[in-house]
Amino acid sequence: MSSLDILDTIAEEIRQVFEAKNSARDAAINHSRLLIQQCANSIRAIHRREWETARQRLDSTRAAADEMRRLVAGYPDLYHSGYAQDALKEYVEAFLTYALVRGEELPSPSALGVEHATYLNGLAEAASELRRQVLDIIRKGHSDEAERLLEAMDTIYSILFAFDFHDAITGGLRRRIDSLRGVLERTRGDVTNSMRQQQLQAALAEFEQRNGLESDQGYRPALELDDSEENQS
Repeated sequence: MSSLDILDTIAEEIRQVFEAKNSARDAAINHSRLLIQQCANSIRAIHRREWETARQRLDSTRAAADEMRRLVAGYPDLYHSGYAQDALKEYVEAFLTYALVRGEELPSPSALGVEHATYLNGLAEAASELRRQVLDIIRKGHSDEAERLLEAMDTIYSILFAFDFHDAITGGLRRRIDSLRGVLERTRGDVTNSMRQQQLQAALAEFEQRNGLESDQGYRPALELDDSEENQS
């Protein structure tokens, strides 16, 4: 018997392993896309403050994440692949955004069943999502809720900034921290302008009341520009 006769048997065994792994990979990719879509739907419901819908979608998101993890069980390289971890990052973002907006305790990495680097990257993106909440609030008038969310963004940024490790360990966290810094600064400026506008309106109302003047309901402070003014500037 030739020393090469067994090679066909070895090759067939390897082929079967690869076929099983390839099937798992294809299924995991499809489920990662489904997971990302469900995460986006959950965050959309959060921004609309449809809390019951958001909770239901988060439950579906958790089930999708569990199924994707099940599909790659036994294949560590598939689990740690970019598409799997990116989907789980979105999963973390959805759950943390909900908790931050609702003022609830944040779920831990172990509670979500994710890697530490994936959790931190999801946390950075959840903090950035708070900007939309802040803008929605200050469009209706400045409030303590906007300041609470801004403080949460600032706290998260400060915590993440302290993770000064190589991207190979953090999964590219530094890039997301830099992005969060820009979002944070813009949001801080918006909140500050909103606060000054509210103070100006309050001062004007007090002046009018003290002098017996009627309030001009159509008055808008100079901080606001209508569309035509913005186009001219």
